[in-house]
Amino acid sequence: MAHALHVLKGGPPALARTTIERQLAAGDAVTVALLPGAAAPGLPAGVAVHRIPDEWSYERLLEAVFEADQVVTW
Repeated sequence: MAHALHVLKGGPPALARTTIERQLAAGDAVTVALLPGAAAPGLPAGVAVHRIPDEWSYERLLEAVFEADQVVTW
C-alpha cells in the first residue's frame, strides 16, 4: 500500500478529488494538507485532512513529504 500526500493551495479541486478517489480505490493511504486559504474539495471518507498551520506545523508538513511515497501539489 502506497501513501500519497496531496498539498492543496487552491488548484483545480475536481481533478484533485478524482485523483484522490482513484488512489483510495487502489488501496492507497491518502493524506491531504490544506495550505492557508485552500478549501477541501468534498473529500471522500478515509482521507486524513490537516490544515496548515492550524493542525500541522510547516515542520510537520515537511516530515510528511519525506514519509510519503508520492507528493502532489495542487
